Amino acid sequence: MEIAEGVHLLGATKGSYVFLVRTSEPVLIDTGFRGRADRILAEIAAIGMRPRDIAHITLTHHDVDHVGNAHALADATGARVWASSEDGPFIRGDVRPTGLRGLMRGVVPVVPTSVDQFYEIGGSVGGLEVLATPGHTLGHVSLRYGDILFAGDLVTSRGGRLAPSPRVLTADRAALRRSLREVGKLPFRLVCPAHGEPIARGSLWEALVGRA
Repeated sequence: MEIAEGVHLLGATKGSYVFLVRTSEPVLIDTGFRGRADRILAEIAAIGMRPRDIAHITLTHHDVDHVGNAHALADATGARVWASSEDGPFIRGDVRPTGLRGLMRGVVPVVPTSVDQFYEIGGSVGGLEVLATPGHTLGHVSLRYGDILFAGDLVTSRGGRLAPSPRVLTADRAALRRSLREVGKLPFRLVCPAHGEPIARGSLWEALVGRA
C-alpha cells in the first residue's frame, strides 16, 4: 500500500510492518517475522521492482520481529545491511539477548545476519535521516524521510492514539522518555510504527510525551 509518494507499507508484514521507500537508492525498513521473505519479495515485485533494486536494508533494532528475514532478504537483494553499533552484535549472533528477549529468541530463532555498516547518527541512508532513539533497545534508531517518521518500536499506534514502547520490552525507560522528547522537537506529519497503522501526528506526540 502506497501511503505517500514513493513510500509503501508492505501488507504481507502486518503485525510488524516493513516499509519500502523508493528513493534513488531504495530502502527497506526492517524485515518482519521470519518466514515472510518470499511474500515481501512478491510484494516488491507487485510494486514494479526487482529484488536487486533494493540498495539498503535498515534495521531499527535487533528484536526477532524486525530482523527475522534480514539474512534471506540480504541474500536475495544484495542490499547493504545497516544497524546501530549497539544492536549489531545481537543481529550478527555474537551476543545473545537475556531476559524476555532471550526467551523470544529461543521460541522464534533467527538466522544471524552480517551487518555491513553501522549508522552515523544524524547521517542518512538512501536519503533517510538516522535518529538515535534508544530506550526500547539501547541501540534503537528511527528514520525520518521528509515529513514521515518511521518509528520502529519507539511507539505503537492503536485506536487513533500513540503509546510508548511497552514497559516490559523497554531496556531503559529513562532513555525512552528522552528519545520521545527529542524526536518530538522535530517536524513530521505522519508516524509509521512497526506495530499499528500509520497515523497523523496532530497533537498526539505531545500527549504521548506527557504520559511516558
